Amino acid sequence: MADGKLKETPSQTAGPYVHIGLVPGAAGLPVRSQERLDVLAGADTEGERIRIEGTIHDGAGDLVRDAVVEIWQADSEGRFGAGWFPGWGRAACDFDTGQWAFETVKPGPVPDVAGTLQAPHVTLLILARGINIHLQTRMYFGDEGAANEADPALAAVSPTLRRTLISEVEAGPGSTVHRFAIHLQGERETVFFDI
Repeated sequence: MADGKLKETPSQTAGPYVHIGLVPGAAGLPVRSQERLDVLAGADTEGERIRIEGTIHDGAGDLVRDAVVEIWQADSEGRFGAGWFPGWGRAACDFDTGQWAFETVKPGPVPDVAGTLQAPHVTLLILARGINIHLQTRMYFGDEGAANEADPALAAVSPTLRRTLISEVEAGPGSTVHRFAIHLQGERETVFFDI
């Protein structure tokens, strides 16, 4: 620092203890009621109730059981920052099953910077050991075919890779379930966005 400029510190992965700071319940620490970050929709939340659940796989196809997933999304009307809807959540992969999940509402379409409506989607951020910089992707809804076809971000992705961004849909008790498998590497690698 002789020249008065700060130097960049070496990069580090999230490490094996990411859960202690980000999702204490997954690390076996006591959970307070306000720490249910995987539940975005409360009793008064407007919109179609959905469950988003998924898994994360490494380059060999094995489950990554110790990752943390964050979600950002618009409310059911396509708005961010509505006082009654947080639009953000965090979940840890289950150490036994590798599954993560969110209870939320289906987001509405939102405009991009050019004003073009984007298909309903959620943005997902993945933190895990071995990843120096978090990975960011999107999950589009498998039951939004026409909107997905017109989405500008999906249109920028090659047709063979688009399927890595679209959920599988099934009816669940009380809500629709959208399943989404994230592959960090390999032949089925999910499309990640450089933001």
